[in-house]
Amino acid sequence: MNWDDVRIFLAVARAGQILGAARRLGINHATVSRRIAALETSLKTRLFRRTTSGSELTEAGERFLGVAERIEADMIAARAEIAGDGDEISGTVRIGAPDGFGVAFLAPRLGALTARHPDLAVQLVPVPRSFSLSRREADIAITVERPTEGRLVAAKLVDYTLGLYASREYAEQNGLPATPRDLTAHRLVGYVADLAISASLDYAAEFAPAWNARFQISSALGQTEAVRAGAGIGILHTFIARSHPDLIPVKAVPPIRRAYWIVYHETVRPLQRVQAVTSFIGAEVEKAKALFV
Repeated sequence: MNWDDVRIFLAVARAGQILGAARRLGINHATVSRRIAALETSLKTRLFRRTTSGSELTEAGERFLGVAERIEADMIAARAEIAGDGDEISGTVRIGAPDGFGVAFLAPRLGALTARHPDLAVQLVPVPRSFSLSRREADIAITVERPTEGRLVAAKLVDYTLGLYASREYAEQNGLPATPRDLTAHRLVGYVADLAISASLDYAAEFAPAWNARFQISSALGQTEAVRAGAGIGILHTFIARSHPDLIPVKAVPPIRRAYWIVYHETVRPLQRVQAVTSFIGAEVEKAKALFV
């Protein structure tokens, strides 16, 4: 079995379409189609079902996916072993993270990692969305829940808190609520509930059963900026709010606690660059632990 054909199969399975896989691999889509056809011929079965929206795995394709991922893991491990245990860290690592943690915490710190390893390229994708590690949308993901499915390696990074905040200007003009019931008399800034990437991030009811934010923003950083501008009272990440002296805590409701996890697919475990980035993030979080709670 040709490893290149298996590699192309994995790209199509993860992208869900031949054109997307071709772009990711940097080769012509006709070549991708031809190599998939050759693999199907050698296996004497159809691996993909062509649809108007792309390529779906057949039942045989689903079974072969597990085999292909084990082959991929062996190839990665073999290359890592041949490369040895030298100090050189090279290649590209993509990190998917929630926008608050990604921009406010990771972005100012990752430059030190790339300065330490000149041959390492780090791609930070800090957006409010979930990332599929099995589809290789990221090499490392920061999540707010521990994954329970898939061949993933997960470790808890840190607990963090979210609390109510208002700008000093808003407090001076409108006062602050003393109880959760008083929140109904205030302008509220919130998130777009149906775009929350995790059930654990749909937490408004923990602050007020009748939470009714007329200004909703899908980005944690966007909510912070709106509250700073006096748009109302919002539920903000404590570690972000603390960096803005113009924000004050609203003590009508105590903060709630959540957690960040660092996750990667088990097939990339042998890669030195993945381990280097994972270790760096863990060390930086540990140094700043008091910031989060």
